[in-house]
Amino acid sequence: MDDSAETMKEPPAPVKPKPAASARDERLAARLRENLRKRKEQARQRGE
Repeated sequence: MDDSAETMKEPPAPVKPKPAASARDERLAARLRENLRKRKEQARQRGE
């Protein structure tokens, strides 16, 4: 039972995306992280 539970946690190896899609996803992820950071910063300032 424990073995099956452990293997379920491991996601299957992802299929390699096309370089163009990968680069686009990288930019998108970076922008999302930046937006999230700014929102957290503003929320912290409002809280103080």
